[in-house]
Amino acid sequence: MAALDYPPPLRRLIAQLKTLPGLGPRSAERMMLWLMHDAGRIEPLVDALADVTTRVHACDDCGFFIENGQECALCRNPKRQQRILCVVEQPSDVLRLERSGAFHGLYHVLGGKLSPLDNVTPEDLRIEPLLARVKSLHAEEVILAVGSDVEGEATAGYLNELLRAEGLSVTRLAQGLPAGGALDHVDELTLYQALQGRRKL
Repeated sequence: MAALDYPPPLRRLIAQLKTLPGLGPRSAERMMLWLMHDAGRIEPLVDALADVTTRVHACDDCGFFIENGQECALCRNPKRQQRILCVVEQPSDVLRLERSGAFHGLYHVLGGKLSPLDNVTPEDLRIEPLLARVKSLHAEEVILAVGSDVEGEATAGYLNELLRAEGLSVTRLAQGLPAGGALDHVDELTLYQALQGRRKL
């Protein structure tokens, strides 16, 4: 006798949910069960996904999300510093930096980071548009705001070489101790980066 399983449509839903980042088989199954518990939850989700598919795309210049037919609020804002560019990995990084209120220039979303193990090469990222953009903007400084993991460091090193060859000033976000943190809760790499990035008071 065949083992009992969910009907094929539910198995397909679980398979699709498993493709989302951070969701394994059990989490995908729990999410499917939550959706099925109240059928009224499914239609609004379907509508929202369809709405995103038809009405939202990435800005051709910076890579942040905009609604079709709308100008990019970041790229077209005359109050922003037009000759300083901050390079980030993902659109969500733009929001984090904006919420800090510390940066007033333009952004460039790479769409990821170099990762040979995952077959992510320079051709998979928005590097060519970055090089074209720094030339058209006559950029004075490019800030690399990519992660400090191995892939982020590789990406920063690669971009640094390309951008310095264009005669640009390239900087990197400071790394080190979190605000309000104590030394006994910090790993050795973070302490090393904090010491290397120290500044005069």
